[in-house]
Amino acid sequence: MSNKLRVGVLGASGYTGADLVRLALEHPEMEIAALTANSHAGKAMGEVFPHLAFVDLPDLTTVEDADWSAIDVAFCGLPHGTTQDITLAVLSGHPGIRFVDMSADFRFQDPEVYQSTYGQEHRAPDLQSEAVYGLTEHYRTAIRDARLVACPGCYPTAALMSLLPLVTAGLIDSTDIIIDAKSGVSGAGRSLKQNTLFSETGEGLSPYSVGTHRHAPEIEQEISKAAGQPITVNFTPHLIPMSRGELCTAYLRLTGRATADDLRATLADAYREEAFVHVAAEAVIPKTQNVRGSNHCQIGVFADRVPGRAIVISVIDNLVKGSAGQAIQNFNLMYGIDEVTGLTQQPLFP
Repeated sequence: MSNKLRVGVLGASGYTGADLVRLALEHPEMEIAALTANSHAGKAMGEVFPHLAFVDLPDLTTVEDADWSAIDVAFCGLPHGTTQDITLAVLSGHPGIRFVDMSADFRFQDPEVYQSTYGQEHRAPDLQSEAVYGLTEHYRTAIRDARLVACPGCYPTAALMSLLPLVTAGLIDSTDIIIDAKSGVSGAGRSLKQNTLFSETGEGLSPYSVGTHRHAPEIEQEISKAAGQPITVNFTPHLIPMSRGELCTAYLRLTGRATADDLRATLADAYREEAFVHVAAEAVIPKTQNVRGSNHCQIGVFADRVPGRAIVISVIDNLVKGSAGQAIQNFNLMYGIDEVTGLTQQPLFP
């Protein structure tokens, strides 16, 4: 009998679910025991994702038909608004299961902020109170003992990795942060939408949810905690005609006599021991190509030509470090496994 931890993946027919499966297949401590996708129940995973047709996987089932007694940990890649009810139901019947949630349902500490952001009441406030925000490099201690980890969104992951150490150190004016963000089309999900059709997305660049994107309050929650005061950020996302990858450019006002070199040194010190976060040398420009398919994050710092300002650029793969990879990194922490296990794939290039 295998001593591996038995994994269930909810929402396995989505991009994040599929990437979780791809990574889990190479994890020496994971055994995929259940895959759910209500709209594809009864199908083989290879029918839904042909690139996974060469491995032995359980067939897709509904959430209701999954055998939760055979699951140690559940990774949830369901759309927001659906995860709360399922998590509550599963944990009520099987309190020993641990959840690593890749949806937005447990990211906000205040259920009222969730309601104002996602337009619906939070239906599991007691679970919300125990959820730990899963930005791995900044919440390790709490993640280790958590039963429910809420992995950050992809944009918050890229933005917060570059900003939190600088806000904490007081090197930037946290009331004057402008984030220009760009993501590959997979960030919009796999369901059919007109704006993600090839003819609509190809050969162009388009902003979306201008001034209203749901990841802005998530970024603000964490920056406010680091700053010790309520913070509002200027955040605009853009859709780029590529499958995966994410780049955040933050325009920052320096405080006191701080320089871009000070910012770079602070980030380098903060992440010196980190396996997946890399601060680029001076004049080296981060690119999404540098991290594609990997769990790495690269950060670059540049002096702005505007006096007293700096530009910080961070890149991740939105499906790996921005979702499934970070989820596995948190899983490793939760079970006392070496944090890099299953995540040592190097970036794909070209």
